[in-house]
Amino acid sequence: MARTQTTQTTDAQPRAILERARRGHEDVLTDEVTDRLLEEAERNLYDGASADEVYEALEGVTTARIERDPAYKYVAADVHRQRYFRRVTDERLTGEAADGETETTYRETFRANLERGVEEDLLDERLLDGRFDLDELAASLALERDEKFDYIAMSTLTQRYFIKTEQGGEPLELPQAFWMRVAMGLAIEEDDPQERALEFYDVLSRLLFTPSTPTLFHSGTTHPQLSSCYLTTVEDDLEHIFESYKHHAQLSKWSGGLGNDWTNLRSEGALISSTGVESTGTVPFLKISNDVTAAINRSGKRRGAACAYLEAWHMDFPAFLDLRRNTGDERRRTHDMNTAAWVPDLFMERVENDEEWTLFSPDEVPELHETYGEEFAELYEEYETKAENGELRQYETVDAADLWRTMLTRLFETGHPWITFKDPCNVRSPQDHVGTVHSSNLCTEITLNTSSDEHAVCNLGSVNLSNHVSGEELDRDALSETIETAMRMLDNVVDLCFYPTDEAEYSNMRHRPIGLGVMGFHEALMQTGTSMASEDAVEAANRWQEFVSYHALLNSSRLAKEREPYETFEGSKWDRGLLPHDTVDLLEEERGREIPTDRSETMDWDRVREHIAEHGMRNSNTMAVAPTATVSTINGTTPSIEPIYSNLYVKSNMSGDFTVVNEQLVEELKDLDLWDEGMVDRMKFHDGSIQEIADIPEETRELHRSAFEIDPRHQLRLTAHRGQWIDQSVSHNVFFPSTDGSLLDSVYKTAWRLGMKTTYYLRTLGASQIEKSTLDMDEYGRTQRRGGDAADGDEGAATDGGSDPDSGLARVEDPTCDACQ
Repeated sequence: MARTQTTQTTDAQPRAILERARRGHEDVLTDEVTDRLLEEAERNLYDGASADEVYEALEGVTTARIERDPAYKYVAADVHRQRYFRRVTDERLTGEAADGETETTYRETFRANLERGVEEDLLDERLLDGRFDLDELAASLALERDEKFDYIAMSTLTQRYFIKTEQGGEPLELPQAFWMRVAMGLAIEEDDPQERALEFYDVLSRLLFTPSTPTLFHSGTTHPQLSSCYLTTVEDDLEHIFESYKHHAQLSKWSGGLGNDWTNLRSEGALISSTGVESTGTVPFLKISNDVTAAINRSGKRRGAACAYLEAWHMDFPAFLDLRRNTGDERRRTHDMNTAAWVPDLFMERVENDEEWTLFSPDEVPELHETYGEEFAELYEEYETKAENGELRQYETVDAADLWRTMLTRLFETGHPWITFKDPCNVRSPQDHVGTVHSSNLCTEITLNTSSDEHAVCNLGSVNLSNHVSGEELDRDALSETIETAMRMLDNVVDLCFYPTDEAEYSNMRHRPIGLGVMGFHEALMQTGTSMASEDAVEAANRWQEFVSYHALLNSSRLAKEREPYETFEGSKWDRGLLPHDTVDLLEEERGREIPTDRSETMDWDRVREHIAEHGMRNSNTMAVAPTATVSTINGTTPSIEPIYSNLYVKSNMSGDFTVVNEQLVEELKDLDLWDEGMVDRMKFHDGSIQEIADIPEETRELHRSAFEIDPRHQLRLTAHRGQWIDQSVSHNVFFPSTDGSLLDSVYKTAWRLGMKTTYYLRTLGASQIEKSTLDMDEYGRTQRRGGDAADGDEGAATDGGSDPDSGLARVEDPTCDACQ
């Protein structure tokens, strides 16, 4: 076939661009295929088309084929990268013969744009004050690592993460310069900044560990707000309530995600003694909080995001459950704010025993908010007696099971409130000696103490497990090295951070909590040939997290030896010789019932205990598994600890709509000579599922079960086993492939019985999707259908699915917050 002639446009020649982009993928983009792509692209071009139009046309024809072969996502990424390189450098990425010249430009641009960033007051002037050898750093940029990014990663980075002169202005960073800037920012106060910057860069640019989005946005900048999450407690005082709104706005402004505890506020109808009138309760104040949060643009990237927490004994709790409904009085609705129920064990016990539950106003039962476990139960029952004796002005008795059903109904309808458990969070807290955990955060993985004097802060980052698999096994030596470096970076965040409020700085400097998490768990399972629906996956979740915990704790203690222990270490569980997995026994004793997880030790934990006893801990809290929806996209791996959403679907986020295909599955099907356009069409018909495609071997089908094809209770068991090694919590999405209320009840009671601290979104499927999966018939009673009447009236928070009208693929939208992600 004769090679087609490309349209003469600018100096951006379509053929030259595509020839460069397809290098390494010629087996898929053959000469014939390349010619067809050029023909398609040129149909959207004209003589004299601009360079941007040429690149856009080529991106369009390559991204449209990602569903056919994952190679296209890397070819499209290269086209996008060429276009972006031109914007940053005013030069084209050249052909193979001139790659040396391109490399020189890349390295020179790194230094020049650092200087420009300082001139523009965007970057910290200390990056140029002599503590860094910029020539050595420039020479150390591993430019070939740009090729690790697929199209969605490159698009996300260029749109949102790379430094620009202003919002929508001139870009100043190429991909490897971005990683180096983040590394320099995190190393800027180290004893040897140069050595540490090189160490940090190597880990970051190889996608072994990635800090959370605020750290990536702001490291090395003039306003280094590097922390992810803030937790606050609002007092029952009008002045403090409005001071809290101010604090929430300040925290949101700098990319923080908020978890706000509102339980202190007296309920509707409670007497205000100073004025002699009755209180309007929590709902009107929550409405104001909703509007304040929605008004904030976080670092110019996204609206503010918050989650309000209320304890299940509060008299306003029934009204709280209705906050996200699309019916009723709009003055009592908070459509832009998430909600979460803070549920004590006593309530769950009453639900199980089909007993009554009493609702109180906090001004009459002030101790309940600060207590938990057996002490809470005793006080609660004393207040119930006082209520019966007429000693309390306000209370209401309800059926506990009815309230629980309402909670689950609202959760199913609207996605809220998320269900979180007060007692496990407190009984297992390392910091039980300095206060009470009153709530979790926006993404439900943080469990830190709060008070009117302290805004709890957490600093997050995640290890990519999928990049630590070698020879179908977890490379433990490499993982331990990554964790050591990651813990140092996260601890540095505490000292480097710009704190929007005095309360946040006070809290963070006293306790120094950090949250080392993981991502790529399901991809790593697939790489090791382990089905997520199997008992082997439970063992992997348990033992891999034991390994992460072991090295996280050991390295925090090593940092304490090097630097000093955190201020409030004395009296903590660490000081008392209690490690996270020891605290599951405490919870079991407190409840008087078994927590069915395997807590046996397979590592030399005496070494860790002895090191902590001698040197203390640098950080009050060390681990938390965040959702990682955005940073896992940058890493090109599965989010957090979640199963892959589908084997073929459209992902929607702030950066656009992107086709996602299970790359490992495609390679396996190619080896079986099963991958062709017909297979793509069959997967589309089954919404990305392969469970009913009999041509695919059963072992392959089992390995590539997706989120809604794995019993949600099994997924909870995975998290319960990993969670026992973690001193904070796990952001756990519940993927629910049914409309059965009794099954939903079973799922959330299972979470509580397993000792889990928190759950996050309830994910259901849209009515347009038919469930083709093969869930356990004995457990479910029948094959479920995707969707049905799920999430009637939902605003999109709880319902995934529907389909992309252009591609015919199932669609999933990322959560609205990326503070933790």
